[in-house]
Amino acid sequence: MAASRERLTIGTRGSKLALWQSNYIKDRLEAITGLPVDLKIIKTTGDKITDVPLAKVGGKGLFTKELEVELLAGTVDLCVHSMKDVPTELPEGCVIAATPERVDPRDVIVSGAHYDLDTLPEGARLGTSSLRRRSQVVALRPDLEIIDVRGNLDTRMRKAEEGEVDAVILASAGITRMGWADRITHYISPEQMVPAVGQGAIAVEIREGDGFMADVCAQLNHDETFTCVTAERVVMRTLEGGCQVPIGAYARLEDGALVIDGFVGSVDGTQVLRDRAVGSPEDPITLGHTMVDRLLDVGAAEVLAEVRSAADAVGGRVDGLLET
Repeated sequence: MAASRERLTIGTRGSKLALWQSNYIKDRLEAITGLPVDLKIIKTTGDKITDVPLAKVGGKGLFTKELEVELLAGTVDLCVHSMKDVPTELPEGCVIAATPERVDPRDVIVSGAHYDLDTLPEGARLGTSSLRRRSQVVALRPDLEIIDVRGNLDTRMRKAEEGEVDAVILASAGITRMGWADRITHYISPEQMVPAVGQGAIAVEIREGDGFMADVCAQLNHDETFTCVTAERVVMRTLEGGCQVPIGAYARLEDGALVIDGFVGSVDGTQVLRDRAVGSPEDPITLGHTMVDRLLDVGAAEVLAEVRSAADAVGGRVDGLLET
């Protein structure tokens, strides 16, 4: 390994889930290197905004920018993120060096009355602040009332369990990592709802050219997860997606092939475009571009143009985010 050091510091957000993820990486780093590892909690723009749907705020890196500033300044050796929070264009000098093995990428429902997507009564209040989820839910159940829900995982789950809303949609991964899987009412299959890009995966970000950390992170990396997330992020980057547009992509290995599902939709759910492509695990970038081409062939550019036009008409942003 190049240029060893005496201890390592992880830059992390301070939420319970972020700390769980960072402590998971800390334990693995200590086992690999034998070095003590510290956590440095850094508050991001997304953490500071608690009363507005984050997509109204706009901008890239709402949950990553401040961590990357410290990474580039050398005050931390690496940053740990939820992959779906990481913009597809990183600041110059930063690279994603590892993605440990992904956990369940599916969306789930939490409901005090134990509803699922099919059994929610007409007019029920369903909480989500994700445009991707909103679009796909409205296409399936246009009779539901979609409610923007902010707050940490436990807060949003309790809103459903205590009846403030009839149900909320969240990601299985965060709930499971926190040890709350018994609170999940229903798992939504990717056939019903295409997950967010990178959902269920952790990203480890380092400074470009840091040979020591690159060598260490190679031992953290799960090749299959890295391959799948690479294909998904091509879709997001090429379609210029982000928190302001309803886009999803989910890649996985099936019988030795790399399979990807892609989704683009309108905010009101009246237009939902989906497709599937199959390619080689050796070339996830090409497969990602194949998916983009297929979505464009069925009208994705027009749908996304309408979404962005509607956002501009109301001040540059559309409601909804929080892909947790």
